[in-house]
Amino acid sequence: MTESKEKTKSGKSTQKYKKYQISGETFTRSGRVCPKCGPGVFMGEHKDRFACGKCGFMERKAKV
Repeated sequence: MTESKEKTKSGKSTQKYKKYQISGETFTRSGRVCPKCGPGVFMGEHKDRFACGKCGFMERKAKV
């Protein structure tokens, strides 16, 4: 019999702790939140857009 190898996840972790800031007894979300999915689902920031990885919603950035 052969032993099966366990698959390990490779890549970066999400690091959601960087999207929150705690000051005193309150906290604020510093990232952009997806309007379809609601609080707790942050949108990824790209060069020209914001994109949600969960539902696929996308917003273009305003040109300056």
